[in-house]
Amino acid sequence: MTTFSGQDLSCIRGERLVFQGLNFSIDAGDALVLIGPNGSGKSTLLRVMAGLLKPATGHLAWNGEPVNDDPEEHRGRLHYVGHHDAIKPVLTVTENLTFWAGLHASGDGAALAVENALDILSIPHLAEIPGRFLSAGQKRRANLARIFAAPAPVWLLDEPTTALDKASIARLEDAIAEHRAGGGMVVLSTHMDVALETPKVLDLAEFAVPLTPYEAGDLML
Repeated sequence: MTTFSGQDLSCIRGERLVFQGLNFSIDAGDALVLIGPNGSGKSTLLRVMAGLLKPATGHLAWNGEPVNDDPEEHRGRLHYVGHHDAIKPVLTVTENLTFWAGLHASGDGAALAVENALDILSIPHLAEIPGRFLSAGQKRRANLARIFAAPAPVWLLDEPTTALDKASIARLEDAIAEHRAGGGMVVLSTHMDVALETPKVLDLAEFAVPLTPYEAGDLML
């Protein structure tokens, strides 16, 4: 069975130890929900999983093999959707999605992937709208659509329900369920209830290093 795991992870950001001694393991079909207060390292861990940050200690593994042995292959097996929507303002929604679809397909295959992504998030009506004219919720749906335009086995989603209405959240929940049924993996951070069947839960507060008074406040990691 396919397994994505992390062993004895710790991470330092801005000279602060964010978390330490963290382990996780997810198999094909699993969903892992990251919880914890602001500053506990949820976003940081997702970036570590995506290979965007290097852990200070520990390592990530795919089927027991360190992902550092082939970082390009690791990046190719995942989608990371962070806080900021990766929508080019001068490009239409279709053009934005075509870029992502082109990483995995070409020609008619890419066009069909984009069409499918638009349908899943119910945004065909936005297809020819430039990114700069989209509302916050529309940008979020367009950004999430790229995980369908360019399929990958691992989805890393940082607060994916931000700016989404109830109908859009329900569509995302259905899409996650279908992805898992096909053997996909999902890791997400959230402050809202997301309907997932038998998810694993990782509380970052159990591994977080307390903030000093100077580091506290509105720090977002």
